[in-house]
Amino acid sequence: MNDQTLQQMKQLRLYGMHRAFTTTLEANHLAYTNDELVAYLLQSEWDDKHNRKIERLTKAAKFRYKASVEEISFESSRMIDKNLLIRFTSCEFIKNKENILITGSTGVGKSFIASAIGYQACSLGYKVKYYNINKLFAKLKLAKADGSYMKEIDRIEKQDLLILDDFGLQELDTNKRQAFMEIIEDRHGKRATIIASQLPIMGWHQIIGEQTIADAILDRLVHAAHRVELKGESMRKKEKTMINFIFL
Repeated sequence: MNDQTLQQMKQLRLYGMHRAFTTTLEANHLAYTNDELVAYLLQSEWDDKHNRKIERLTKAAKFRYKASVEEISFESSRMIDKNLLIRFTSCEFIKNKENILITGSTGVGKSFIASAIGYQACSLGYKVKYYNINKLFAKLKLAKADGSYMKEIDRIEKQDLLILDDFGLQELDTNKRQAFMEIIEDRHGKRATIIASQLPIMGWHQIIGEQTIADAILDRLVHAAHRVELKGESMRKKEKTMINFIFL
């Protein structure tokens, strides 16, 4: 009967329950009452489905870094508001459809922090997508050529959290500006967005170009957004110095 039960669990894709029941049989846990055993099996199945969902969401997000908030350095020179960053991990900003704008010079950890928040969002069951913004524009250009542009735009719109990294490295041409406007317009007041940039926000207007469109984008993007301005030395430079020190 147990073999049949295990087989049925597999057929029903109750993998967590199957694993827990197998362990119980192998360990001969006769101490379980009927209700305790049922509760244990159901909890095991819930945990298994939850963990596989997080793994699926994290894989789909395609983060640049594997990052966690616990790994972020809060040394004083970086000028990071630790309390604010910890609040981001609750992902209330996603529920409230708010944006986070992270700025700072190259190497100070903008992408890492954005990814850490993204990982936390995935762990809470949110759909997240990470893009290097120039690679995204290149992808959308190809999508226009093969007729899948609107499908790509719709996919971006449906993400609970969109992370756009390395914004401002190149000035936007007409096509990029139009695509950026569509993305921001579709998400405004509906979904949360994180943008990481080397440029201070005051320089974004020039990068976007076309005053009317730039005004429209920044009005939707910057208004009431959370701002994180990173200072200090490049973290990559510090890591390289530390490695050299270790091997001296």
